[in-house]
Amino acid sequence: MILPLSGCVATSTPRYVIDSTSYQATGKSQRIKTIVLHYTVSDNERSIKTLTTGQVSAHYLILETRDDKIYSLVDESERAWHAGDSGFAGRTILNDTSIGIEIVNAGIKPEYRNTLNNGALDYHPYEHFVAFDELQIKKVAELVQDIAKRYDIPPKNIVGHADIAPSRKIDPGAKFPWEHLYKEYGVGAWYDEFDKQFFMHPDAFAAATIPEIKQAFRDYGYQINDTDAWDKASRDVVYAFQLHFRPERPTGEMDLETYAILRALNKKYAGRDDFY
Repeated sequence: MILPLSGCVATSTPRYVIDSTSYQATGKSQRIKTIVLHYTVSDNERSIKTLTTGQVSAHYLILETRDDKIYSLVDESERAWHAGDSGFAGRTILNDTSIGIEIVNAGIKPEYRNTLNNGALDYHPYEHFVAFDELQIKKVAELVQDIAKRYDIPPKNIVGHADIAPSRKIDPGAKFPWEHLYKEYGVGAWYDEFDKQFFMHPDAFAAATIPEIKQAFRDYGYQINDTDAWDKASRDVVYAFQLHFRPERPTGEMDLETYAILRALNKKYAGRDDFY
């Protein structure tokens, strides 16, 4: 007996038509919400190998070379593995909603790489970090300007790896020129000096409780616990914030100047993170 097989044969003719023109929803936004900047802690050759053959990747790579190239390693429509366990501005799993940019840089100078192991220091100071090449920064500026414009990314959502994973990462480090990028190229967020000076009042800082200050960090976008103490995890957030906004003196200790900068940033940017 020969059984009919027509029900098992796939047809190339679709049964239904997808209509993408008749109706359009207004409740939508761009998937990409954040740009995350990293350093590779390696040289050109090893950075290329790590980011193209290993279990870590980024959308773009900026080498330490004297040319006009920026290397695209992962298409922007795809998910690169650069952020890891992370969070910022109410979002977690930032690999899903971010563009990752890796910049070749050694990170910490070789002679200082083991200085935290003996317990004498909790955090690397400014002088331990390696400076970035000027041409690299120009490439970063042009690339970030383009991405931020295309995805309408708020300035405060242009962050470093340390900002989104403060207990795990410290890149792009104290010598990444955030202030220069802001003032020279209009890239990222920076506080207004007038506002900072307005908030530089010792009495106001002394009166602020730890929960109030931690809430101010959350208002800006940082993930921080709600303990009533400056424990190590909380100081990691303070250190990451200082690497970004007071890089010449990153200590991990909450002080008046850090408090004033945080207040000034919130005055300028808080509530503008486009959560949805």
